[in-house]
Amino acid sequence: MPRKKDPGKLRLWQDRLKRAEAAYQTEVDQMDRREELYQGSGQIRPIVPTARKTETPHVRNLCAEMIESQVDANIPQPKVTPRRGQDEWRAKLIEDMLRNELDRLPFEQINDLQERTVPIQGGAGFLVEWDNSRGTRSAIGEVSVSPLHPRQIVPQDGVYTGIEDMDYLFLKLPQTKGSILRTYGVDVSDASEEDPEIKGDGGSTAEDMVTQYVAYYRNRRGGVGRFSWVRDTVLEDLEDYQARRLRRCAACGAAEPPEGVEPAGVPAYQGLLPGMPSEEAHGAPAVPAQEPRPSARRGRRVCPYCGGEKWTEGEEDFEEIYTPILQSGGGVIPGAVWEAADTGEADGRGRPVTALVPVPTRIPFYKPDLYPVILQKNVSVYGKFLGDSDLDKIADQQNTTNRIEAKIIDKLVKSGSYITLPNDAKIRCDEEDMKKIYLESVADKSFIDVYDLQGDIGQDLTYLAQVYEEARQVIGITDSFQGRKDSTATSGTAKEFSAAQAAGRLESKRVMKDAAYAALFEAMFKFKLAYADEPRPVVSRDPEGRAEYRAFNRYDFLEQDESGQWRWIDDFLFSCDTSAPLANNREAMWQETRMNLQTGAFGDPTNLRTLILFWTKMELLHYPGAGDTKTYLERAYRQQANGAAPPGGAGFQREGRD
Repeated sequence: MPRKKDPGKLRLWQDRLKRAEAAYQTEVDQMDRREELYQGSGQIRPIVPTARKTETPHVRNLCAEMIESQVDANIPQPKVTPRRGQDEWRAKLIEDMLRNELDRLPFEQINDLQERTVPIQGGAGFLVEWDNSRGTRSAIGEVSVSPLHPRQIVPQDGVYTGIEDMDYLFLKLPQTKGSILRTYGVDVSDASEEDPEIKGDGGSTAEDMVTQYVAYYRNRRGGVGRFSWVRDTVLEDLEDYQARRLRRCAACGAAEPPEGVEPAGVPAYQGLLPGMPSEEAHGAPAVPAQEPRPSARRGRRVCPYCGGEKWTEGEEDFEEIYTPILQSGGGVIPGAVWEAADTGEADGRGRPVTALVPVPTRIPFYKPDLYPVILQKNVSVYGKFLGDSDLDKIADQQNTTNRIEAKIIDKLVKSGSYITLPNDAKIRCDEEDMKKIYLESVADKSFIDVYDLQGDIGQDLTYLAQVYEEARQVIGITDSFQGRKDSTATSGTAKEFSAAQAAGRLESKRVMKDAAYAALFEAMFKFKLAYADEPRPVVSRDPEGRAEYRAFNRYDFLEQDESGQWRWIDDFLFSCDTSAPLANNREAMWQETRMNLQTGAFGDPTNLRTLILFWTKMELLHYPGAGDTKTYLERAYRQQANGAAPPGGAGFQREGRD
C-alpha cells in the first residue's frame, strides 16, 4: 500500500486526533465508571465530605441485573425490499446471501458482546471491512465484521447527528507488531503501546502490542479516504481507499498477475493481452506463440508480457470486459469488439497499415462510498454521539443500595448479647456446661446481668426494596419480563399482557438495534458488490424445504440505461424481519404449526398431501425426525398415486391421480 513520507500530513492528523480526544474525554471517563458499576463496584458516594463509610463489604449488583435482564440472543434477520418489480429476485438473492454471511461470521459472539456493551455505554460500533487475506480456493477475499467498543471510536468534535455526517472520525485498534508487519510491511518493533486501556484489560501494557490509529475522512469527491499510523510511523495514506487499485507495467500497460499465477504463453501484441480470443478467429494473422518471460529476474518481479521491471500503481475507475458475461436474469454483458486501428506504419506504397484490435466493454468499478463504521445506539438522545446509558439512569439507586447494605451489615454485626460484671469478677470458660463466676462478695451478684441488643433493619429492608423497584421502573423491567413470580398477574393471559407491556417500554432499544443491523446489512451488501469478483455460492430453501444452491454474482446487479451507460443496481431498501424472534423460537413455532394442522389451515388433516406439507414445515423448523416422516409419507403418496395400497392402511384418505 502506498505510504507517503509527508510529516506535515501526519502531524495534521495527530493534531486533529488530540482535539477530538480532548472533546471526547468526558465521555471516556464516564465509560470507566460504568464498567465499574457493571462489575459490582462497592464504592459509596459520600453525602458529606467527612463521611467515614466510603465502601460497602456487600454489593447487590442492580446494574448487572438490569443489563442481564435485557439480553436478547436473537440476531436480526435481513429483509430486502426492491424499488422495482423486476428486481424482486435480486432482493431475494441478497437476503439469502446475508443470511449465509450471518452463519459464516461469528455473529453469536458479536451479538452477545454488543447486548451488554450497548446498554452499559449507550452505544457500540461495528467495523465492516473487506479482507483480501481470507477466501476460499476459488474466491479471493471475504467481508469481515468486528465489534468496536465506544472507547475505540473518537468522533469529530461537534458532530453528533451521525457518523455519515462527519468529515472524519478516528479508530484506535490494538494490534500486534507481527500483524502490522504482515499487513503493511512496516516494522514497528521499536514502538510501544500508547493507549492500552482500549483493550479493556485494566490498561496493562503488553510488550508485543501497539496502538494503531486509523482516520477515515471524506475526500473532495465525496469518497472515503483512510490514513493510518503507529506513533510517528505512517502505515497507509489512501485518498480514496475504497477505489480499486491495480499495478500495471509501465512499458506495455498490462496488469500484474497475482503471485504464483503464470499468464498464458502468448505475449501482448497490438493490444491483444493473454487470455483474449486469438486474432486468427477474426480474420487477422495469427501471432506465433512465444515462450513466456520469467516472472522474476534478479529477485525483482518483471512483466511476463514485455519483460519490463517498472510498475505503476493507481486507482482504476473502469473494468475492461473482454469475454461476454451471461447474467442470471438472462442479460448479457458484451465482451470486446474488434475494430480497425491505425498501427502508425505504412506499406510499400505509403498507405497506412491498419490492424484489428479488441476494444473491451468498459464497466465502472462500484464503490460503497460509506464509512465502514456502523453505530448501534441504546436510546437516542439529542446532542450526544452515543445513546443514553442505562447505568447512568440507575447510578443513584446503586449508590443508595450500597449505602443501605453497609448500614444493615453494621447493625447486624453490632447487635447481640452483652453481659455486665463487677470489675474484679472472674469467669471460668471451659467445655463444661456449668460456667463458674468468681465474685469478691455476695453483693457483687447484683451487678451481673445480660442485655440483648437487636438492630432494627425493618425500615432498611423496606427502603431497599423501594430502591430496587425504582431501578426496575426506570429501565422498564417487570417481574414477568424477568421470568419471576408476578403477584399482579393472576392468569396466563394477564402474565403475557404484563410481559408485553414491559416489552413495549423496551421497544425503542429493539428499534435501534434493528436500525443498526439494517445499516450493517446494507454495508455488507455494498462491500460484496464492490469487491467480490468471483461468484459466491449461496444456499437457501425452496418452498418445499429442499436446499437450493445459487450464486451471488455482482454482474447480476449491472444494467445498461437508456443512454447506453452501465450502472450498478444498489437502490434496495434494507430493514430487519420483525418475525425473526418468533421464527427463532422453535418450540413456539412447532406449537403454532400443529395448531394450524388441527384447525385445517393446511387442508384436510387426513389427506396425504396435507400431512406432507405439515411435515415439510416441521422439517424447516428442525423438528427431530421430521425429514424421515416426510420421506415415508412421500413414498406412500407415490404408491397411492400409482394405484397401490398405501403402507398406512385405512388411515389415509385416497386421492385421485394428479
